[in-house]
Amino acid sequence: MSNSPADKRVVITGLGILASTGQGRKEFWQALKDGKIGYRPVTLFPTDRFSVNVAGEISDFDAVRYMGPKGLRTLDRSTKLLVSASKLAIADSGFTITEENTDDVGVSVGTTLGSIKSISDFDMVTLKEGPRYVNPALFPNTVINSPASQVSIWNNIQGFNTTISTGFTASLDAMSYAYDFLQMERAKLIFTGGVEEMCELTFEGFHALKFLSGTNGGAFVNCPFDRRRNGVTFGEGACLLAMEDYEHARSRKAQILGEVLGFGYYFDPFRLHKYNPAGTGVKAAMRNALENAGVEPQDIGYICANANSTVAADKIETEAIKEVFGKRAYEIPVSSIKSMTGECYSVSGAFAAAAAVGVLREGFVPPTVNLNEPDPDCDLDYVPNQSRPAKVDKALVITFGPNGSNCCMVLGRCA
Repeated sequence: MSNSPADKRVVITGLGILASTGQGRKEFWQALKDGKIGYRPVTLFPTDRFSVNVAGEISDFDAVRYMGPKGLRTLDRSTKLLVSASKLAIADSGFTITEENTDDVGVSVGTTLGSIKSISDFDMVTLKEGPRYVNPALFPNTVINSPASQVSIWNNIQGFNTTISTGFTASLDAMSYAYDFLQMERAKLIFTGGVEEMCELTFEGFHALKFLSGTNGGAFVNCPFDRRRNGVTFGEGACLLAMEDYEHARSRKAQILGEVLGFGYYFDPFRLHKYNPAGTGVKAAMRNALENAGVEPQDIGYICANANSTVAADKIETEAIKEVFGKRAYEIPVSSIKSMTGECYSVSGAFAAAAAVGVLREGFVPPTVNLNEPDPDCDLDYVPNQSRPAKVDKALVITFGPNGSNCCMVLGRCA
């Protein structure tokens, strides 16, 4: 995609979200404003053999509330989370899907780990009892595009349907894919975002890599930019935004929550599971996003940071922001909502975009909670512990991971 500003305007007209901090956009935004922490002791599986038992689990999730009681028995947790988010997003957008317009509606979802439990459960039966005894109705859950496909099935969406799996940046990558489809006039409205479920297998994977806080000998703490940080708090959730052609939204008199101004990408492979200490990729992605959006560094009024409480990543991000924004970096409020939701992997970018829309719409900047002992290497305005009122016209969302993927997004208030 070209870095030059796009010709067609794209807006956000609805938001459906399920997070450990809240369900539905109003509850999610209020939780951010209140600095509500969403992580708690895990209940979905036994944690006795782990050195940490805290995560951003949505322990009160009930799919029946959103999807009704029928047709749920063979669906996995990822699918239930995402379809439930789609029900919220469709209702919030005020858009009615009909036989006449369904071809103009698309689905673009980012997810990476969603099928692991389903694959494991399916294969366990195969290995123990033989392939003839496996329930074939459970097989669709083993493919990574199943949650996105079920969104279309449950809502009669017959336009394009895609799943993107790029790890930490997956949901923002999926949103950029949707943005391109709208620019090319291949759809008029797209439900886009991500999903990631909490399960024992993925938790164990992060635990084995010593990526989780509390697995490196220190105590559990989730505190981005704080000198005590020692790893991430794993989380889950689903988030879909209704991304729409501006003229299409105007023609149906839709609410407009915010405007998508542009994206920036950069792939910077360094070493397996290691961040590039130079921050080459995230710096390039930020610059590309600003250029694509047609804005200058001084135009950005808020940065929703990637910061996930890892020692290396938070410092790299701080240095990258200072290099890209210069002296202006010290004037821009920067906060990490992962201090409240945890690191939700593929869906984290969509959560950050949803938070940024809330900032633009509701006039506040969310805090970075648990920031009690500032790290001298992290010396920007991280909005410690309490939200603050602010009128923000343009916001930057940053996502990156140790796998080399970097993606940034610029959002604006819609004039």
